[in-house]
Amino acid sequence: MFDTLRNWRRKLHGHTGHLLLAGALAVLAMLVAGPLRHAIYPEAALPPEGSGAPVAALPTTPAEDAETVLHIVVRGSDTLEQIFRTAGLSLTDLAAIRDLDGARAYVDRLTRGEMLTIRHHDGSVTGFERNLSLTQQLHVTRDESGFHLAVEQRPVQTLRTVVRGRITSSLFDAAGNAGLQDATALELAKLFGWDIDFALDLRAGDEFTVNFERLYQDGHFVQDGAILSARFVNAGRTYVAVRYVRPDGSVGYYSPTGHPMEKAFLRAPLDFRRVSSGFSRGRFHPILNRLRAHKGVDYAAAQGTPVYAAGSGRVQFRGEKGGYGNMIEIDHGSGIVTAYGHLSNFASGVQSGGHVEQGQTIGYVGMTGLATGPHLHYEYRLNGQFLDPQRIKLPETRAIDAALMEDFRRQTTPLLAPLQDTRVPAVAAR
Repeated sequence: MFDTLRNWRRKLHGHTGHLLLAGALAVLAMLVAGPLRHAIYPEAALPPEGSGAPVAALPTTPAEDAETVLHIVVRGSDTLEQIFRTAGLSLTDLAAIRDLDGARAYVDRLTRGEMLTIRHHDGSVTGFERNLSLTQQLHVTRDESGFHLAVEQRPVQTLRTVVRGRITSSLFDAAGNAGLQDATALELAKLFGWDIDFALDLRAGDEFTVNFERLYQDGHFVQDGAILSARFVNAGRTYVAVRYVRPDGSVGYYSPTGHPMEKAFLRAPLDFRRVSSGFSRGRFHPILNRLRAHKGVDYAAAQGTPVYAAGSGRVQFRGEKGGYGNMIEIDHGSGIVTAYGHLSNFASGVQSGGHVEQGQTIGYVGMTGLATGPHLHYEYRLNGQFLDPQRIKLPETRAIDAALMEDFRRQTTPLLAPLQDTRVPAVAAR
């Protein structure tokens, strides 16, 4: 359900405006600026750190015998060979670097958006740097005997922090003002997304408290780390989540009583723009021109938006069904069936009788059947009775085994304690 940063930012902002990631904006500017296929620029042309200023591909005229330093932002399917060709760097040097012991594992697979640093003299490479992870950096150097490879370990320091915020417009505004990064705001929404619909249920005055890690490197802040515990008060109801590491190393978030925050069903099976029609016992049908029960919820979304299985189960129907158009029905056991109508198409591999997992893409938003525009018609049935998907209490998943409860309490009790600290003021979005 939580596939893309863009879609979740749109959902959480609602109609309050569109906040943009400064880093993403800068990268976008670099990718479209100038005639070069890659965003390549000299060290002297770098904007001030944190300015978010766009950087174009700038020419350089280095002094005689001076080393040129290039910073290159990787695009989608870039390879080092493509980058070297574009920058006019020696392909012989690239081959020599790749021949170093273990080098191919470090240089053959690049990540979109990452920045590479390459030093050269008239196209002859003298150095290459790349961040392999938050704590590891690759260094390739050159001397009279050739190229040498080393991986530098860069440990991070962790500082636990507690912040509180109050909603006045959107979760992102309040989270940002409280000191949370966007990625942490998204994680907060994911934690409580099975209980709170952040597109529909968020209210002015809602509050949250987050106990989380901040990561530092060499004394400088790098990024937010894991959420350790969190509390969210929505419309007067309080939800609490805490992080627990199982003996096998797997990590999950649970209520203080040991029930998983992740429910057996998603609250909404797609990233939608708005609810175009709610559950109703009598609604005027825009095509049939008569009152008719609307036994599900219509989620307006762009044509082709992925639709996810609300829960794991067996596909009992996949095909065309009257006014539903292209439709999928999933039997989840215990008498629960979910249905997805007006699909433009079905996802590859989804067949009648097959098994699907929660969050798996099963089809795409369309307007087949009786539909006036692209949307998903979603139904939730229990023992043949149609229930309102927006209002039902979602079935709980199984709580932590009794054998693990002592370990669970030992880990989580100190993580939950900071949520009770009333000395941390709630910061409202400005």
